[in-house]
Amino acid sequence: MSTTTALRASVPLHEQVDNAFREQYARDGYAVLAGALTPQRVEDLNRDAIRICRNTPLSDGDDLTGLSDADVLRRFLCIHYPHKISEIAAAAMHDEQVVAALTSVIGPNVKAMQSMLFVKSEGKPGQAWHQDEHFIPTRDRSLTGVWIALDDATIENGCLWVIPGSHQRGVLYPDRDQDDPQFDCTAEAYDFPYTEEDAVPVEIPAGAALVFNGYLLHRSLQNSGKHGYRRALVNHYMSAESLLPWRKEVEGSHFGEYDFRDVVLVAGEDPYAYKGLRDLSAPHARRDKEGGCDR
Repeated sequence: MSTTTALRASVPLHEQVDNAFREQYARDGYAVLAGALTPQRVEDLNRDAIRICRNTPLSDGDDLTGLSDADVLRRFLCIHYPHKISEIAAAAMHDEQVVAALTSVIGPNVKAMQSMLFVKSEGKPGQAWHQDEHFIPTRDRSLTGVWIALDDATIENGCLWVIPGSHQRGVLYPDRDQDDPQFDCTAEAYDFPYTEEDAVPVEIPAGAALVFNGYLLHRSLQNSGKHGYRRALVNHYMSAESLLPWRKEVEGSHFGEYDFRDVVLVAGEDPYAYKGLRDLSAPHARRDKEGGCDR
C-alpha cells in the first residue's frame, strides 16, 4: 500500500493533539504532528548539525580540517546524543508542541533518554525493519519515538515506512544481522505476520514530526536522490513512572531495581528523582557498513 499521511498544518496545537490524534496513535501505532518545530528552529538545527559533525569524529584521528561543510555532512549517517552537545537540540527535546503530543499518548509525566541526529546524504543507507522497544526496553511499554523531519522527507530521499497496527500485539519479533547494502548495520526484525504490501511510506515536510509507538515495525530505505540530505532529529521518550532497564550501569542486585538514570524530564514529575541523574552516554557517530559494523 502506498499513501502519504495527511497533515493539518493550519490547525492550532490544541486541536491537532485531539481525540483523532490519540485514536490514530492507539489504532495504527503512529500519528503525525504538523509544524512540530518552527521553520526557524529547523534552520537552526540544520546549521548546528555542521558544528556537531565537525566535533564528533567518525574514528580516532579523523581529520575534517579543510573539508567544506557539505563534504563534512556527507561523511556522516547519524550522531547519537546531540542534545548533550547542542543547546538547540536540547531545546527541541522540550518543544512545547512535541511535549503536548507526548503527554496526550503517554501521560502527564514524561522523560527522554536518547536523541539522534540523522544526516543521510545521497547514497547513504536506511535501516531495516525494526522495533525501537527491542533496543530500549521500558517496563510499561510506553516507549515513544518522535521523528522530526529537518528536510522534506520523501520516498526518494529515504522517508520512514511503517506497518500500521503492528504495535498492537505487544510482541518483540526476533532479529538477525543483515548484509543488504541499502541498510546500515542495524539488525533486522523478521518472522512477523505482515508483508511488504502492508507497509506505508510517511512523507512529511520539514518541521513535521512522526510520533510512534516503540513496538511499531518501521524502516527507512536508502537516500536515492541525486543530491541533498534527509536530515531528521529523533528523540525517544517514555513514562517517568517506568523504570528503564537499559544498559549495564544499574543499581541494586535484583533485576526489578534496574533503572537507567541518564534521562531528561520533559513533562510533569519524576517519581524516581531521589535516585539522582548520571551521565552515562557520550555523543558519538554511528558507523555504516562502509566504516565497518561493530557487531
